[in-house]
Amino acid sequence: MKKPLILIYSFLLIFPLASAESFIPEPPSVNAKNYILLDSISGRILAEQGSDERVEPASITKIMTGYVVADQILKGFISESDEVFISENCWRKEGSRMFIQEGTRVLVSDLIKGMVIQSGNDASCALAEHVAASEEGFVQLMMVYIRDLGLKNTNFTNSTGLPDPDHYSSAGDLATISQKIINKFPEHYSLYKEKYFTYNDIKQRNRNSLLWQDPSIDGMKTGHTQSAGYCQISSGIKNDTRLIAVTLKSDSEKQRLTDNRRLMDYGFRYYRTKKILSSGQIIKEEEFVWGGESEKVNLESSQDVYLTLSPRDFKRVKPVIVLSDFLQAPLSKNQIVGKINLSLDGELLQSVDLVSSSEVLALGFLGRAWSNTKLLAYQFLTEEDS
Repeated sequence: MKKPLILIYSFLLIFPLASAESFIPEPPSVNAKNYILLDSISGRILAEQGSDERVEPASITKIMTGYVVADQILKGFISESDEVFISENCWRKEGSRMFIQEGTRVLVSDLIKGMVIQSGNDASCALAEHVAASEEGFVQLMMVYIRDLGLKNTNFTNSTGLPDPDHYSSAGDLATISQKIINKFPEHYSLYKEKYFTYNDIKQRNRNSLLWQDPSIDGMKTGHTQSAGYCQISSGIKNDTRLIAVTLKSDSEKQRLTDNRRLMDYGFRYYRTKKILSSGQIIKEEEFVWGGESEKVNLESSQDVYLTLSPRDFKRVKPVIVLSDFLQAPLSKNQIVGKINLSLDGELLQSVDLVSSSEVLALGFLGRAWSNTKLLAYQFLTEEDS
């Protein structure tokens, strides 16, 4: 069996090698029963506890409602300029409200703000009925999105987060939804940092008090019921690093703020996210190709690569190129020929496909035969040496 070719190239070392090892303490103690802290770009989990446990999410449910609405707008099924008829069902919704009036028409854009900023159950209901004709229809649509996102610990029975035994999610799933909103719907996400919204001459304050306490925090959502406790998702960016913290089942409003703040402060203090490779970046110049009209081809990274590490650890990342075999023509452009493995202290951080930068046509029959003969001799000699 042929062994893969393992090549180590110093040009991949974006930072000079260093032997100093970084120190990262254990995550802070928090009151929340379930929590997770992760980087939004790389997806690396920095801290977690019970993040897969199914628990009641309360009004944090509305981030999923917002995700569905934003995607329906993107796909052209509804528009922010649509006027939505307010039903008696939505007008009577209990809990936090936007204070829309039965029988009136309200813009989708205003309903989204009422849901995101004021956490209005009435607004969530009106959006659900507009998107899917009924709340029940909207719940069915939510579950389609939940399956598409691969959320294993989420089942929603309403668009608002009102208590129901079959209405649950997990810290990990909620972090995934938040990550998708931030990356896919930046304009929608920008509403989560708005501190006030006034509708029907009623000015209401965003319940996320961290927006006033920390300028790096620019979203997302709070939630509370007696059975769910105090819940919060926060996201913010500092030093080009965006973090998401989800805390569930904190004991008080003050405690949930403290829990989120501790996690975010921990992440920003000890971690950074940096782009290590870019899609199409040349990793190895002029790698030899056997039996080709061109004898050389450049090898490129197939995708962008971000790592979240201690700032000092970037210096110690070890890149290794592993080729599947000796390169032989014909090669197509972007053909996978191997991998780039990035590791730290022997632990594999990420493995990325390595692709050919251009097409390489094969020589004619005689040329290929002679090239194959030379390759067999070369393989024999290299195997003898090893």
